[in-house]
Amino acid sequence: MEKLTTNLLIVGGGVGGCAAAKAACEAGLNVIMTEESDWIGGQFTSQATPPDEHGWIEKFGCTQSYRQFRNKVRDYYKKQYPLTNDALKNLVLNPGDGWVSPLCAEPKVFLAVFEEILQPFVENSQLTILRNHVPLKAEFSSNTIKSISIINTQTKEKTVVSAQYFVDATELGDLMPLTNTEYITGSESKNETNEPSAKEQADSNNSQAFSMCFAMSYHENQDWTIERPKNYDFWRNFIPNLTPAWSGKLLSLTGLSPRTLEPVHYNFKPNNEPNKAFAGLWTYRRILHKNNFQPGAYESDITLVNYPQIDYLLGDLLRASSEEKTQIIAEAKEQSLSFLYFLQTELGFKGLKIRGDITGTEDGLAKSPYIRESRRIKAEFTIKEQHVSAKYLPNQILAEPFEDSVGIGFYRIDLHPSIGGDNYVDVESLPFQIPLGALIPQRVENLLPACKNIGTTHITNGCYRLHPIEWNVGEVVGNLVSFCLNNEIKPKEVRNNKIFLTQFQSLIMSKGVEIEWPKDLILAEGDPHIHAM
Repeated sequence: MEKLTTNLLIVGGGVGGCAAAKAACEAGLNVIMTEESDWIGGQFTSQATPPDEHGWIEKFGCTQSYRQFRNKVRDYYKKQYPLTNDALKNLVLNPGDGWVSPLCAEPKVFLAVFEEILQPFVENSQLTILRNHVPLKAEFSSNTIKSISIINTQTKEKTVVSAQYFVDATELGDLMPLTNTEYITGSESKNETNEPSAKEQADSNNSQAFSMCFAMSYHENQDWTIERPKNYDFWRNFIPNLTPAWSGKLLSLTGLSPRTLEPVHYNFKPNNEPNKAFAGLWTYRRILHKNNFQPGAYESDITLVNYPQIDYLLGDLLRASSEEKTQIIAEAKEQSLSFLYFLQTELGFKGLKIRGDITGTEDGLAKSPYIRESRRIKAEFTIKEQHVSAKYLPNQILAEPFEDSVGIGFYRIDLHPSIGGDNYVDVESLPFQIPLGALIPQRVENLLPACKNIGTTHITNGCYRLHPIEWNVGEVVGNLVSFCLNNEIKPKEVRNNKIFLTQFQSLIMSKGVEIEWPKDLILAEGDPHIHAM
């Protein structure tokens, strides 16, 4: 069994993990980062989900490094792809013109940019990336973790990594149970949090649905119908058991509006939807708009399917054994393929072609599930609905300020239906801050979260779970580890000592982390046009 030693072990190579690795390496640390799949980048890449972002993202409201990442994606297209002259000149090029974000692009392009950003640190031996690795067990004593054992899922070789700090950047918060770090799953009760949207009774199994996304193109007069899924009849007749009730069968172009819970019919016109917000499902997460490329370069647009019809509600990955997890994911994959088959056969779109070349898989589905909800640390400070809700903060422009702010974000409280039977929870939020206290466990001293596992509730997870916020959290955590090691202090001391807190906030601000919203710019810009589904 190999033994490695480093300053920082990051388990999970998703958005937050990569941002943490970049920041820590820039600060001079040696880092090992593991990744469960063979693609780093998480939501952007292996989960095949273009970024959900607020409408001010091109001007303000994210870290400088996140903006640089987005610009590198655009530069990649301009250097590597046959764009039209208008697209080449477009400073805010959106390759797919999807309306969920001003930057809808292919997973493989996001991947290439992640690799490019981290490659200099790999070359100078500061960063080691161990792909196809998952955590196995931990050695710890009292409030300190000593090492994490990891295993290569392909070769079954085991490695023990000792480090001064550990970051849980996994999609499900995998290090928490391994290290006996206190955490919460599912939904809290109203008595616990006093949140307006919380349920009367807590339910630790009540996590949001996850989805197995996929990419597809459309080729009229061609037949790309897939093999009929084994349990297609089950999925074709499946009606979610939710309260309030769903609109009917899930495999349908009729669903519910998340904001009103009234029935809504989704437009679906492959290669033929207007290029505007809420035009339809095809343009929602379209990642390649053929009109942005020279004539003949592409026969069809390419869009990513992350629609309500593929939300999987019949199993909890957080409670599942390894074998159960494999089975649940297999069922979710069949649900996604059943929706594709429904579109091809019952709605007549037989020219829809699943694109494994886009997701890097043989079955055409994403490499990994798109996870909306993780285990959440019991943190020094927990963000609650009343801190960010527009309804709870009437006549306000900004959410409640935090003295220990280490970043900002903005998105509606957007909870998808849950395996506990809840329908959508959709609440208007205000531009909010990320408090340092939500990144610090109550007890364990050298473990930090860098994904969807920070100190939110089930409700506020709905607005803190998006790409730019996860990046911000990861970047701050990478800098926090360096700051603590340089000053020989613990993360709690940074938050609870005014001098250290001010120094740390100054440090991250100097690196381009925004910790306050520009109120005057918000008033000048107006409606940010957030689109949640």
